[in-house]
Amino acid sequence: MSQATTQNEMNNSQPSAPAAAPKKKNLGFPIALVILVVVGGSFGISKYIHSKSHEETDDAQIEASISPVIPRISGYVTEVRVKDNQTVKKGDTLLILDNRSEQIQLMQAQAALTVAQSSMNVAQANSNYARTNISSYEATVATADAQIEAAKVTLRRATQDYERYSNLIKNHSITQQQFEQAEATKLSAERQLQVLANQKNTASRQTSAATSQSAATGQQVSVANATIQQRMADVENAKLNLSYTVITAPEDGTVNKVNAQLGQYLQAGQSLFNIVLDKNVWIVGNFKETQLANMKTGQKVTIHVDAYPGHNFEAAITSFSPATGAKFALLPPDNASGNFVKVVQRIPVKIEFTGSDPMVKQLRPGMNVDVDVHIN
Repeated sequence: MSQATTQNEMNNSQPSAPAAAPKKKNLGFPIALVILVVVGGSFGISKYIHSKSHEETDDAQIEASISPVIPRISGYVTEVRVKDNQTVKKGDTLLILDNRSEQIQLMQAQAALTVAQSSMNVAQANSNYARTNISSYEATVATADAQIEAAKVTLRRATQDYERYSNLIKNHSITQQQFEQAEATKLSAERQLQVLANQKNTASRQTSAATSQSAATGQQVSVANATIQQRMADVENAKLNLSYTVITAPEDGTVNKVNAQLGQYLQAGQSLFNIVLDKNVWIVGNFKETQLANMKTGQKVTIHVDAYPGHNFEAAITSFSPATGAKFALLPPDNASGNFVKVVQRIPVKIEFTGSDPMVKQLRPGMNVDVDVHIN
């Protein structure tokens, strides 16, 4: 009993343990949740407001004019004057082909032209000679006509004298000698008239022959002239082919990878490499068909280029594609066969830069961009 009492007194003499403190509440999660709700709501509201006056797409790329370098004639490469990614100016020499064959063709064409010109000279000389003969024969015919008229007068007079002397000889009013002389005069006049008529006929035939010859030489002149025109065309064609052995840059730009080596044989029409022209760059944005309701040409566009974050480029819509992009694909979709699945189509929209931003010159075709169209 005493021991128990003693133990109780010892326990009562020890100080009592303090009471447990109340648990502190963690406010971090509610605060973070409120912040997330506020930020998310603000972001959502701003996006909603922005969507009411803007149309956006990230399916857009920078485009530029690209000119292919294609030889117009076949030949072996004798010189390559450009390297990969080299900047060139319009008219700069890119490649030179072996031109010996074209030079020979030009010489042959020039020789053929010389022969045609000589034939033309001969034909013209023959034509001039024929025209001279015609003039001479026509003068002979005119002279013969005058002589025939005079001979007819002489014959008429001789015939009258002969008839008168015939009557007189019957009456023995004239001598036989006078009658015979009148008869001889008449016969001589008849023969002279016949000779002149024959001369006229001969001159007329010669005139006809000369006229035919002149017509023939005229045809020869026409043929020779046509031959000259053909040979001149051959010379120009040969010169043109010779000029094609020097391949030059069509416009200012930058060369991509040069796929041509010394001694390589190039076929006419073979694509060698391309030149990206420096004239202009633009953007093609592929918008969903559901975005086009309020879009039109002239609307302001803000461009964000992935390569230059933080820089805004100003642009404007210039045109819309006449068909969806799928219609120009290599294998356009045919929804008339098989199971139809409706897919939202995209319409290419051309967008051109405005202003004079120097950063535009740094853009390259194929770069990805984000397009923001201000529809209001």
